[in-house]
Amino acid sequence: MLEIIRQRRSVRKYLKKDVEDEKLNEILKAAMFAPTARGSRAWEFIIVRDEETKARLSEATPYSAFAKDAPVVIVICHDAGESKRFKEDSSLCAENIYLEATNQGLGTCFIQIVEGAEANEGDPEGFVKRTLSIPENIRVQCLMPIGYPEKQPEPHKDEEFDEGKVHHEKFSMRR
Repeated sequence: MLEIIRQRRSVRKYLKKDVEDEKLNEILKAAMFAPTARGSRAWEFIIVRDEETKARLSEATPYSAFAKDAPVVIVICHDAGESKRFKEDSSLCAENIYLEATNQGLGTCFIQIVEGAEANEGDPEGFVKRTLSIPENIRVQCLMPIGYPEKQPEPHKDEEFDEGKVHHEKFSMRR
């Protein structure tokens, strides 16, 4: 597992190659195997392949422009009526998406929507909801473009492990 974690990087440039349904289904399984508060499993996922819709979603925030170039965009949503911990639960399933996408030879990137960067009249979540006809009680956590990386990113290295960030028993300033 650590090898997949090392390889996991945010990918923003994709090949013009379709993502196979089998790989996408494995990614969605991984997302739904993530833990949730009180076992609520209140996620909802919107799979977007339509070029016009992806182009529209790429306008959600100043950081979402590259989404239009991915073969697939997964929109991670959460039923706020089912669980109050939608940010935590959705973020956990997003990490599973990252890891399984990497395992499948694909790349992705977390594009924050809820409380995201100001865009579209200061309401990226409302913009995405209107674009995708999402009901009011459903919150939108993020967009996750999925595709084959244009170039293979460098994996993480052991040197990135910083012992100074690890505290035992209590916080201590060792730097």
